[in-house]
Amino acid sequence: MRLKDFSILMLVSLFSVLGWSQTYQIEGYVYDQAQKKPVNEVNVYDKDKGILAQTDASGYFEFETSKKQLTLVFYGFQFQILEKHINADADTNLTINLEPLSEELSEVQIIAQKEKVFELNRLKDVEGTAIYAGKKTEVIQVDQSMANLATNNARQIYSQVAGLNIFQNDDGGLQLNIGGRGLNPNRTANFNTRQNGYDISADVLGYPESYYTPASEGLQQIQIIRGAASLQYGTQFGGLVNFIMKEPNPNKPLEVITRNTGGSYGLYTNFTSLSGTKDQWSYYTYVNYKRGDGFRPNSEYESINMFSHLGYEFNEKTKLTGEVTYMNYLAQQSGGLTDQMFAEDPFQSNRERNWFEVDWLLYNLKLAHEFSEQTNFTFNFFGLNAKRSALGFRTNRVNQIDPNEERDLIVSDFSNFGFEARLLSEYEIFDKDATFLIGTKYYNSDNQEQQGAGSDGFGPDFSFRNDEFPGYPNQSEFDLPNTNIALFGENIFYITDEFSVTPGFRFEYIKTESDGFFRRINTDAAGNVIDDQTIQDQRSFERSFVLLGTGMSYKPSSALELYGNISENYRSVTFSDINISNPAFAVDPDITDEEGFTADIGARGNFNNFISYDASAFLLSYQDRIGFVQKVLDDNRVISERGNVGDAVIYGVESLFDFNLKKIFTLGSAYGLNVFVNTSFITSEYTNSQQLGIEGNEVEFVPDLNLKTGFRFAYKDFTASMQYTYLSDQFTDATNSVDGSISGVIGEIPQYDVLDFSMSYRYKNFKLETGVNNLLDEAYFTRRATGYPGPGIIPSAPRNWYATFVIEF
Repeated sequence: MRLKDFSILMLVSLFSVLGWSQTYQIEGYVYDQAQKKPVNEVNVYDKDKGILAQTDASGYFEFETSKKQLTLVFYGFQFQILEKHINADADTNLTINLEPLSEELSEVQIIAQKEKVFELNRLKDVEGTAIYAGKKTEVIQVDQSMANLATNNARQIYSQVAGLNIFQNDDGGLQLNIGGRGLNPNRTANFNTRQNGYDISADVLGYPESYYTPASEGLQQIQIIRGAASLQYGTQFGGLVNFIMKEPNPNKPLEVITRNTGGSYGLYTNFTSLSGTKDQWSYYTYVNYKRGDGFRPNSEYESINMFSHLGYEFNEKTKLTGEVTYMNYLAQQSGGLTDQMFAEDPFQSNRERNWFEVDWLLYNLKLAHEFSEQTNFTFNFFGLNAKRSALGFRTNRVNQIDPNEERDLIVSDFSNFGFEARLLSEYEIFDKDATFLIGTKYYNSDNQEQQGAGSDGFGPDFSFRNDEFPGYPNQSEFDLPNTNIALFGENIFYITDEFSVTPGFRFEYIKTESDGFFRRINTDAAGNVIDDQTIQDQRSFERSFVLLGTGMSYKPSSALELYGNISENYRSVTFSDINISNPAFAVDPDITDEEGFTADIGARGNFNNFISYDASAFLLSYQDRIGFVQKVLDDNRVISERGNVGDAVIYGVESLFDFNLKKIFTLGSAYGLNVFVNTSFITSEYTNSQQLGIEGNEVEFVPDLNLKTGFRFAYKDFTASMQYTYLSDQFTDATNSVDGSISGVIGEIPQYDVLDFSMSYRYKNFKLETGVNNLLDEAYFTRRATGYPGPGIIPSAPRNWYATFVIEF
């Protein structure tokens, strides 16, 4: 669906001539109410837009604003936080008195003042050079999470993000697999994944899969913006996942944190970070090592991840930062199971020669400049050099014993670079506030992919042996260059102080190419070669289009915001889907891109710090959705085929309610008690299809009910939490097959529920974190893999424990 009816109005709105902007000068003094003395270093925030000023030694502050009505928040160390609503016409000189904290607290509790009462927050209308007004946004405060951070336990970390569907099979947390609203969770490929605002996936267009996931112990936040992020961050249906790394400690030249974790199945991890600020320089760096034996035979892994951030502040308005990330991991893969094998023993393995290795290098250079208090500019130059190697014996008969012959080897080299520039300006038009954003992105990649015969040994030997095994049928080699140029813009128009409209657009130029060959070898029943062809394959697919969207927000009070948005989406078909030979399924040679739109309407807010809530309804519309169907060939063989299944709609209700029960039970400041309920009710249907027997079926990866609930209790330096997760059954193909195939790729994922427990205790500079995941030891699975690490059913982890010892100095 195209939003052509709105295009002229939206584009005119976006490029309206900037009106004359009136500004107001606000100044004042902040005092200690008890001692009647000025307070230094009190931060003054606009509740909607962020920090405005900081007091000096005399308690004085000043700032300019274009808003007539605004709510200021005053935060000073060891003082109660104060909110004050002002009228900029009248309240130009302020006197603020802050109340000291009423009881003596530990150092840890004082630091905790800065943290929110609730684990999940939302983004403001404007942050940095990005606009989020009217969008469904969710921000995970990772430091407040009670998750098993050492293994990036996604079920716990993302527990309060509504409607997420998570593949739970990687006990080391080496890869993130999240989806939602009918999007395949495989390697988070339906989201645009970024780190501090720049791309980190293999290839944003040709292969948008995330083999690298930042260490959760080094994260400050995880920002998630749903499908309406398509205008600013890329066209994907899922939206944006942006990992925000921890920042340098501004108060010390050197801060050291080390975390050591041990756990079930030989788990050991070490995370050590260094951080500090000296004059204009600031830095944050960490090293993360992990190893484990895995909860199945033949599933050992080892990884090293390093990250470095270096910043230089030229002055208050200009800052330059550079970041480098490196990760390498090697994992043995146990292979997949059929339904019968899983019923017999969910943790068995009949693959001991399957290996997977990833080598990932990311770099980024960012310039941030403030032209004025109203106008900011950022420029990101980023790049990736990476390699992914998969080796093993895989067949569509998962229960077949490995004959110990040559293995299938796939090696992909990814090389890309790009830049993204953004300019954001706040102004006034017709005496009303407005915010304008314009940006552009250039992206270029030059990837290579090769498939052929690997060694017949047992270890991780990632060298090709095509000369040694000339009759190996699955041979191919391709160059896969891609070019992407985008221009995007959004504008917030504040119709009143409470109501805003945010139209936007994104122009995309995409050119994907494929140049190479594949070898087709046919044999007779005795294995003799009867046909051997090398087929050259050269393709070039060039397209350009405009995506449109708009968002609306109404904020009658600080406790309530009504929001809604609609934005178009687009997802390019990946050439890797076409070029790689996979015995578990075939690919329709006419496979093409997906189009559609997403829409949200909801209410959210924070009522008196008692309840934080976000309840919304959504609609996701697909044209030419890509998926799997079961097809009968002329010789009566049944195969799974990946291609454009048809048009589909997915709609439902998502909600998160987080209750601060401390207020009900009138607990003291040393206590904390929160209960959250995260639910998603979804309905889906294929509305049109050229494939037989598909129309009217449910869409795959859509559980009718997705429930996560739990509580967190705190007393002084002790915290404990319990979390329960339930997902109803879901299909994995458009045919809605229930029974699994001989490959285990197609079939139902049965309903499952999981219980997790964790707790922590801090003493001065030391902290102990421990917990048990899958407390009731449920045997379940969340994934039927089409390729590596399968094919077939990939079991989830049984009951396991962990313990982390933290030292900070």
